Amino acid sequence: MVFKIALGSDHHGIAVRMKTADFLRQLGHDVLEFGPALEEKLPVDYPDVAVEVAQRVSYREVDRGILICGTGIGMCITANKFSGIRAAPIIDELAAELSRRHNDLNVLCLSADMLDQETIHRIIEIWLNAPFDGGRHQKRLHKIEKIEKLLGMSREN
Repeated sequence: MVFKIALGSDHHGIAVRMKTADFLRQLGHDVLEFGPALEEKLPVDYPDVAVEVAQRVSYREVDRGILICGTGIGMCITANKFSGIRAAPIIDELAAELSRRHNDLNVLCLSADMLDQETIHRIIEIWLNAPFDGGRHQKRLHKIEKIEKLLGMSREN
């Protein structure tokens, strides 16, 4: 399956983002990149990039999002402020698979500091190919959607 993917990083994850974009394109995916260029020296705050990616996933302009910063945690916190976003920092292959199967994760957050590029590629491939299991897991996602509506986070409000 081919996906349209929004890929973003802060200044800390530029090199990883560039290699990841090449990898995704080699797999045949359509990639939109967000974040600073390699030659930029100024820091870029991770929330600014996370907003760009999360909005596009939330409004279904892209199928999935990938965010890269030092730990993946700051990007995750920001992305989860948007309606319909299910983001998590993923650090291994099992978490990548279960995040899709159980949580239908649509924004993958990665650490530029704690993961090597080979591991990142394996995580991404698993995450892109693992299906959502539905069933009892779908019931739980509906509960999350109700919470979003209750808190006024849903686009439907």
